[in-house]
Amino acid sequence: MSSLLTASDLAHEDKVVWLEDPEQLDYVRQALDKTPRRRGKPRYHRDGRMIGFTELGDTAEADPDSGLQKRRVFYLLPHDRDAEPDGLYREGAPGEAVDPRTIEPRQVGRKTARSQRGLSAPTVA
Repeated sequence: MSSLLTASDLAHEDKVVWLEDPEQLDYVRQALDKTPRRRGKPRYHRDGRMIGFTELGDTAEADPDSGLQKRRVFYLLPHDRDAEPDGLYREGAPGEAVDPRTIEPRQVGRKTARSQRGLSAPTVA
């Protein structure tokens, strides 16, 4: 699904679950995936690794067409800055990348100087 998220896409989020410490990362990619459950670790079908995911509250309704829940997943690909600091994203970041420090339930993550330019960038949002 699209990585361009709106607050209405996230209205039923209850909790963010991190599988890795987000403080160690300049950015994570975020996407809205359809999953069969509201809670628990969703299946992961991308290259790279899942960094975290959201869990939904009890009032979250499944998509009427698919019967699946829409949940955010946070991930990194093998060529992202954490694995290749001098690679493609030495500066800049993918379009769906946001600073993990700005991620909260029901709020779209934001780009910051750090997510766009790396650890050497000022930490001003």
